[in-house]
Amino acid sequence: MKKIGIIAKKGNPEAIKAIRGFMRLLKGRECSFFVEKDVADVLKIDGYPRKKIPSKSDIVIVFGGDGTLLSVARLVGNSEVPILGVNLGGLGFITELSRDEVSDSIDMVFSENYCYEERIMLLADVYRGGKKIIQNNAFNDVVLNKSALSRMFEIDIRINNQYVTTFRADGLIVSTPTGSTGHSLSAGGPIMYPTLESFLLTPICPHTLTSRPIVLPDTFILEASIKSGDNIYMTLDGQEGFPLKVRDKVQIKKADYKTKFLVLHDKDYFKILRTKLKWGE
Repeated sequence: MKKIGIIAKKGNPEAIKAIRGFMRLLKGRECSFFVEKDVADVLKIDGYPRKKIPSKSDIVIVFGGDGTLLSVARLVGNSEVPILGVNLGGLGFITELSRDEVSDSIDMVFSENYCYEERIMLLADVYRGGKKIIQNNAFNDVVLNKSALSRMFEIDIRINNQYVTTFRADGLIVSTPTGSTGHSLSAGGPIMYPTLESFLLTPICPHTLTSRPIVLPDTFILEASIKSGDNIYMTLDGQEGFPLKVRDKVQIKKADYKTKFLVLHDKDYFKILRTKLKWGE
């Protein structure tokens, strides 16, 4: 790991302090840094556009929380560069280290005494008039919903070209196992172990109460066609949005690449669930 990319939560002074400390830890080691420009300007060093960092790096280290890590997972995409998350806030679902653990763990990165954990990602293609107009990836979820308070809309669902149903709902969530503890959970979806290779279809406030979440194999291809409604958006990980029109089709499938996370310690996922969801309190 000689080429280290560094990305941080924008506007976070704690991230700047943590990166300064991290770079001091590595002083004297044979490695080079590729720091995103906004952070580099504050540190008064050479910086690089965020989108170019994965192509220059052996590893991308992210200083922030789960939200920052989500954006980096989409950015890294099919480059297969591993990601190491350093959490600067509360307990994170997908960040590997707390800020206090960095100094004790950094030697493991250079000794290669670690393993990878791979998580599936989703691809969402939007077709309008039979032509693909956009393709995006998502690490947590792809959500079709309203941009403002208004009536529910209708979505035709097909899986592997077979008609499934027409949802009348406030929206629809297609989630990875990693994203099952996010928006989908609040809409009544189940928790899925994050390394499972499957995805989850969860309607948001469906008109028919028997419309329930469905877990699907990740080899399936889902197609959602907008049948009626207005002001409908597709959002990716709750961070990027794209406006949809009636008769647009959104095809969602597993990406042919996975996100790779560096794992330095045995991680107790169930302890994270107990703490985050306050089980037993």
